[in-house]
Amino acid sequence: MSRSRRVVVALTGIIVLLLALAFVAADRWSSITARENAEIAARAAARANQGLLVSELQKFRLLPLVLSEFPDVAEVLANRNPQAAAHLNGQLELLAERTDAAVIYLIGSDGVTRSASNWRLPTSFVGQNYGFRPYFRGAMREGASELFALGTVSGRPGLYLARRVDQGGRALGTIVVKVEFSRLERAWGANGSIGLVTDPHGVILVTSRPEWRFQATTPLSRQALDDAVRTLQFGPSPPARAPLTLSGSEAIVGAGQEQERYVAAALPAPIGGGRLTAMVALQPFLDDARRVAMLWALAILLVLGATIAFLLRQWDRQRLLLESRAMLSLEVERQTAELRDTNDRLLIESQEREEATNKYVAAREDLARANRLGTLGQITAGVAHEINQPVAAIRTFAENSTKLIIRGRADDAQLNLERIVGLTERIASITSELRSFTRRKTPVPVQATLGSIMEGALLLLGAKASSQIELAVSDVDRQRVLVGDRVRLEQVLINLLRNALDAVGKRPGSIRLAAHADGEQMLITIADQGPGIDPAIRERLFTPFETAKSGGLGLGLAIARDIAREFDGDLWLDPAEGAGATFVVALRIAR
Repeated sequence: MSRSRRVVVALTGIIVLLLALAFVAADRWSSITARENAEIAARAAARANQGLLVSELQKFRLLPLVLSEFPDVAEVLANRNPQAAAHLNGQLELLAERTDAAVIYLIGSDGVTRSASNWRLPTSFVGQNYGFRPYFRGAMREGASELFALGTVSGRPGLYLARRVDQGGRALGTIVVKVEFSRLERAWGANGSIGLVTDPHGVILVTSRPEWRFQATTPLSRQALDDAVRTLQFGPSPPARAPLTLSGSEAIVGAGQEQERYVAAALPAPIGGGRLTAMVALQPFLDDARRVAMLWALAILLVLGATIAFLLRQWDRQRLLLESRAMLSLEVERQTAELRDTNDRLLIESQEREEATNKYVAAREDLARANRLGTLGQITAGVAHEINQPVAAIRTFAENSTKLIIRGRADDAQLNLERIVGLTERIASITSELRSFTRRKTPVPVQATLGSIMEGALLLLGAKASSQIELAVSDVDRQRVLVGDRVRLEQVLINLLRNALDAVGKRPGSIRLAAHADGEQMLITIADQGPGIDPAIRERLFTPFETAKSGGLGLGLAIARDIAREFDGDLWLDPAEGAGATFVVALRIAR
């Protein structure tokens, strides 16, 4: 075998070995990259789905609380007046239509439904006995209860929110709001992922795959099966096993030849201690990663081939120069032409590599943007939390306006409507922050006086709540101009005052709101005479989703402190020992 042939064979063997190693490394890199990208997408989908679910539930959980204080509700339960019940049917029907609630109904202490929003329908709840339902028993026993179950009359699944109606220390019955999630489930499925919420036993309650509803992801205990059949929570039959296997972040859908691999991410769900899980298919990410790896492998192969070809040409050139000096001029021209061709090929290959690099950079930027958009779920949850108080105030003003018009007090009703317009403008200011985030726009601080901020906050809280607040602010300090957006600074005071009101109950004068200038800062103090802050959560008090209140989201204090810091201020809990809790807000005074 000649020397040149041995060189070619050796180079060929090296190339084959390098290609084998490159393809093995590319496959390994593809699997790891696909897994990481799928996990990022699953976490983003879980946060987005959680934000949608929290937003959907937040607006409905206030309904039973508000309706339990409605005078007509207590009258129907106490007197069993058919005319009052018929009138309440119409009111509940209108309220259900405007809030998109599936049904709103009133159950007496004997378990029989007195009034319902679906009174016109063949599936009316009026006259039906729901005394066996756990949500009715829980509300009558503890004051409030929630249960996700299949409707015994409508046959439609939903979340039942029940609250007890009391009068004179006596339980008259319960007000129940049923929430259905069909629109939310369609939204979950629109992004290509699978979303589901399971209860503590692993039974699927809400899902973008309707055929999985009321199926179990894990085997149920005999007690859980007996309870489900007894209460008809999931219908007459016990939950079957879902075609789904969950193990950490691994998920397998289907069985046999039709199995599909998914990557799952789980977060707490605000439905009875359940879990929210989002799953994305692994195969598309694996295909994308393999395509990228293949491009890189081809680019490396092209570079390697060009390099070897160049070396071979150089070696051949040297051999030819040694063998035939007589043909030196001819060989120079031939080699020059070959070098020109090789240079052209290298230029083309360089352009191809540059295009591959640009595609990689673009893909990386797309992933970064997807990650930023994924955080919008948490921001949406925060925005929903912040606008609840203006919405509640709007509802109160609207109800009062109706009564004032009936009584002929048009001027007072017009004043309430003007207040409603102002509150809607404030809601629009709050929601504009969400659009500003997507445009990456830097907020511009708007100066406002301390007095206007306090007045706005007290207006939102209402006259009844304001009577519990003792003000200790001088006229001079009221006229101080503070740096910051008025609506957002109002939200800081509203959050703190609302927490204080929840802590002290209905005792008048049990909250003290004081303010005084300290150099270039205005220090605002909110002190209550409640039970104080549990030492176990003091360190995590400003952490999102950490709360000591039953049913709370744990977003209020975190959002309030973020707003204060955005305008060069701060918010902290006064560490001094004593009764109740004292929060201090520091805001910068405009020069």
